[in-house]
Amino acid sequence: PERTLAGSASIAKFTFVNSLSFTRSDRETMHWLATRNAVVLVPRWRSVSFLLLRPLLTPLPPSTPPPLIRGSEHVCCFKERKFYTKATKRQKQLKVSLEDKDYAHVIWWKEKMQVCRKPSSVVLVKRLMFSNLLGVDATLKNGSLKEGTLNWEILQFKSKFPREVLLCRVGDFYEAIGVDACILVEYAGLNPFGGLRTDSIPRAGCPVVNLRQTLDDLTRNGFSVCIVEEVQGPAQARTRKNRFISGHAHPGSPYVFGLVGDNHDLDFPDPMPVVGISRSAKGYCMVSVLETMKTYSEEDNLTEEALVTKLRTCRCHHLLLHTSLRHNSSGTCRWGEFGEGGLLWGECSSRQFEWFDGEPVKELLYKVKELYGLEDDITFRNVTVAPENRPSPLHLGTATQIGALPTEGIPCLLKVLLPSNCTGLPVMYVRDLLLNPPAYGIASTIQEACKLMSDITCAIPEFTCVPPAKLVKLLESRETNHVEFCKIKSVLDDILQLYSNPEQHKILKLLMDPTWVATGLKVELETLARECKYVSHRIGEIISLDGERDQRITTHTIIPNEFFDDMESSWKGRVKRIHLEEEFAEVDETAKALAVAIEEDFLPIVRRIKAMTSPLGGPKGEILYTREHEAVWFKGKRFAPSVWAGTPGEEQIKQLRPAFDSKGKKVGEEWFTTLKVEDALARYHEAGDKAKAKVLELLRNLSAELQAKINILVFSSTLLVIAKALFGHVSEGRRRKWVFPTLTQCHSSEDKGTLYKAEGMKITGLSPYWFDSAQGGAVKNDVDMKSLFLLTGPNGGGKSSLLRSICAAALLGICGFMVPAEAAIIPHFDSIMLHMKSYDSPADGKSSFQVEMSEIRSIITRATSESLVLIDEICRGTETAKGTCIAGSIIEKLDSINCLGIVSTHLHGIFDLPLKTKNAVFKAMGARLVNNQTVPTWKLMDGICRESLAFETAQREGVPEDLIQRAHDLYISVYGEKSPLKLRHIGYEVKVGEKSGPIEKGRADRFEILRERVEAAVVSVCGEKLGDLRCVLIGAKEQPPPSTIAASSVYVMIRPDKKIYVGETDDLQGRVRAHRLEEGMQNASFIYFLVPGKSMACQLETLLINQLPSRGFRLTNVADGKHRNFGTSDYLELEMLTSRDRLPGSWLGVGVVSLGVERIVVGLLGITGLQQVVTGHKTIAGRIARNWMSRVSALQEGNNSSPVAAREQVMSGGHRETSHLAVVLGRRRWSALDYPQGLLLN
Repeated sequence: PERTLAGSASIAKFTFVNSLSFTRSDRETMHWLATRNAVVLVPRWRSVSFLLLRPLLTPLPPSTPPPLIRGSEHVCCFKERKFYTKATKRQKQLKVSLEDKDYAHVIWWKEKMQVCRKPSSVVLVKRLMFSNLLGVDATLKNGSLKEGTLNWEILQFKSKFPREVLLCRVGDFYEAIGVDACILVEYAGLNPFGGLRTDSIPRAGCPVVNLRQTLDDLTRNGFSVCIVEEVQGPAQARTRKNRFISGHAHPGSPYVFGLVGDNHDLDFPDPMPVVGISRSAKGYCMVSVLETMKTYSEEDNLTEEALVTKLRTCRCHHLLLHTSLRHNSSGTCRWGEFGEGGLLWGECSSRQFEWFDGEPVKELLYKVKELYGLEDDITFRNVTVAPENRPSPLHLGTATQIGALPTEGIPCLLKVLLPSNCTGLPVMYVRDLLLNPPAYGIASTIQEACKLMSDITCAIPEFTCVPPAKLVKLLESRETNHVEFCKIKSVLDDILQLYSNPEQHKILKLLMDPTWVATGLKVELETLARECKYVSHRIGEIISLDGERDQRITTHTIIPNEFFDDMESSWKGRVKRIHLEEEFAEVDETAKALAVAIEEDFLPIVRRIKAMTSPLGGPKGEILYTREHEAVWFKGKRFAPSVWAGTPGEEQIKQLRPAFDSKGKKVGEEWFTTLKVEDALARYHEAGDKAKAKVLELLRNLSAELQAKINILVFSSTLLVIAKALFGHVSEGRRRKWVFPTLTQCHSSEDKGTLYKAEGMKITGLSPYWFDSAQGGAVKNDVDMKSLFLLTGPNGGGKSSLLRSICAAALLGICGFMVPAEAAIIPHFDSIMLHMKSYDSPADGKSSFQVEMSEIRSIITRATSESLVLIDEICRGTETAKGTCIAGSIIEKLDSINCLGIVSTHLHGIFDLPLKTKNAVFKAMGARLVNNQTVPTWKLMDGICRESLAFETAQREGVPEDLIQRAHDLYISVYGEKSPLKLRHIGYEVKVGEKSGPIEKGRADRFEILRERVEAAVVSVCGEKLGDLRCVLIGAKEQPPPSTIAASSVYVMIRPDKKIYVGETDDLQGRVRAHRLEEGMQNASFIYFLVPGKSMACQLETLLINQLPSRGFRLTNVADGKHRNFGTSDYLELEMLTSRDRLPGSWLGVGVVSLGVERIVVGLLGITGLQQVVTGHKTIAGRIARNWMSRVSALQEGNNSSPVAAREQVMSGGHRETSHLAVVLGRRRWSALDYPQGLLLN
């Protein structure tokens, strides 16, 4: 019996291992029958043998398995197999060895797994075994890596891109295993397949329709993804599908496979380069490589601050650091320990980076090819433009302090350079230009182009902006769809419009050089026009453009329209019909054949059912389209006759058969079809697939053809981005009333070859860039700078604002932009450096003073006679005596360099030092005495200001009075009382040195003081606009005089709680009454002044609301100061409108109230005629119109008169109070206007 069982077990082993490879035909052979019988008999024989032979078996050691099991561990016994699962798995485990190059990748993935935090992903990580690149444990369920399995195939793809998450298409899902599944669960929010079972390998995935979202989640977290697709098409049953790598998704480079067949635009993010940083004797070097564009740029001779600025503005895909950075200028081995390097180390240590060695550019390009799996013969184009006389890039502190980089608390410079509706690529271009100012020639060209744009009188293109990286990737991958081709054609047509128009031709010619600098491509204007014309014409020959109506979707009365929409919308309307005449004819023919088949096989049945009248529960049937199966079938029930009598429709019912899906599964009990319909459907689908394949072939061939024109397309798209940015800047600059500066350059002597410095910088009427013209109130300064300024002034005197304003104006000037001034002469500086407050840097262990000294060192080493250096409150982070001396030596150094600039300070001891300066000039921020208080004027003047107003500043900010008093006492005790000081409050006065507390005064005195302050502030703010300004007081029990009736006025209400309210009105009497009706406002006082027109009143109201809070007043309506657009006319126009007239286009969006012939009419949001209705819109216009309607109706009914007579009576003196109408325009309310009959208020 043992021999019999052993032989049976051998047969079972052979069967278990090899039966999976047999086909169905093999199983019909005698060998398969014999083997199967043996397998079936094995369990019986084994059971009998254990019953008979158990007492006769010789005991074996516990560690030795029974002879039966030892003979073969692959016995196919379904019940007992459970006990030997582990042994079987161990023998089946495939040894997958790691090569030496794979260990670094495994360590990289281990580090990624250690940061997983989600409970589900943590559970999956515990099941990983890093014996292979996938981290798959072959001893677990579904973990086999045997050759020919899906896991083995995935491993082969993974070995090609070991640091990318691999998603493999399996049916209707994209699946990942091992470490990739853990990443999907952690970062893409997916659930693991099979839940959290502990006996299976980690598996996760997403449906096909959610692929884009999953890729976005992964790339947003910094991962690259490799996507493996299945070869689509019919495949034999039980055969392994062929798969291929269809593409990759990287941060900044999305997955585009299959986009050629889509009907939508793909959002394309900004490309993210691979950045390499090295160091040489010239300074730091930064190399940026864009895999999408196949380009690289090299910038050397960078300072540490400039390099950090570039890193802050650049989201890089990979950061590689050269080993030359490990040794700094101090010769120490620890990077950033002493001297320079700490700022860069703090920036890099917060990112993931790798080290590399060798020649920086060559090694970095090799690394890029390795990371992206590129062939060695792929070349990268150098787009670096030689920086001839180009200014140094901005330092990090300069960029953040003027808002070139968004910084909390700093007014953003980018937001004031462009209109709010100008976003995306133009903003990025302006930002890059500010951070990397151009050479003098390019800046002059940009300014000249902007001047022409400012004076142009003809219509301009829309400036279609397409990211150049998007063009390159879609064309190279041959995935450009018809939507993108239409965009490309729009870009080219915009270029041709600029070229053909005489006014715009000059602008286009000027934009060629800035585009060359931005792209590294040198293109002649004539060549650009010729190539654009050719490519545009070529696209127009292939692509079906808007307005072409020769490709309508097929329709038929008995077939649902949704069927043809779904089948044909994926290829019709994309390329011109002339290229698809045969395919169109075949589709039309098969569509007609399908309609005939359905009409012959289904329609008689439907007519038979409709002809039968029966109660509920009778026969039902209809022809329906099933989107899931892409078919048109008959759906019905209880339609078969109980007795076949040869009536119409019976023959068609006999031909029906159940409908089956593509997998041969019955769809349902109610779905039916016929052989004729199925054959017609198949032929129609085949014709549609053929036409779609032809369309995709044409699109891909066009992409391949245009690959030779990629440089022209990149140049054109970049030129339009620059044009849109400059046009937007000119529009916003004109609105803000900015000016173009005069750029000067240091010139050389032909005889001696020496450079002569430009004649300084002169700016007239300089205002802070963050002030808008509508807000007004900005104090304008005149700056005439020929050397270094040593600036002093009180706290809050405007020193920091002046430095920011000068820095921004100078930067805008050397970039070719408009500046916030009345006139300006700006030298083309070789560098602009602004240093303001410093913070400590715990990342590299430096205090705030250390950080300040590090920045000062960088400024001193980089400053030349052509530099602009601005330092605010130097050496404030250390003790006064030594800080004063350090500041003095820095001033001497800058003076000897002979650069332009300003050094502001509160260290007045500098003036007592024996400084060796030749050109430095003392400047101060002015102050004046107002109501016995010293207040700053924010005006730049000559001289020295030793008064800091520190006590007054602390007082204004709410520091307790006793602290301020004690501080002053300490000051007197140490420095002596040089001048009397008074601290003023509303309501009391304290004189320094007295021991008495505050002296209470009367209520009248307090309000008199406040009124005087308010009146002085109003005169100061509005005096420049109106000249001779006379304010009139309205006391608590007083009313406005008659002269205010029908006159525009601006008023300030002084409330009993010492808060103020600013408003404007044309009915001051009514407005005063309305305010005093509010609770607690009965005794409110008013100050008003008359202005010439409503527009001026609105402007001054906004001006006061924005300015008074800065002068210490508390306003209750601060939100009303956001108005910025006002008209220029001081008078309102009254126009006659007859029944045949139409409202002008300028009234669009305006709510109006009109007196119609028969009734009162409200027109809202742009009416084209007098509508005889009254709307219920909740506006003042609607409320007044309804009031008028009720008055007219009441009088008409009471007097039994006509509507015209009733309206006349309403207009009479008895109802004069109702004749005040209103119009709502934007945010402003126009009211209290006497409205004559038959007129409309515009």
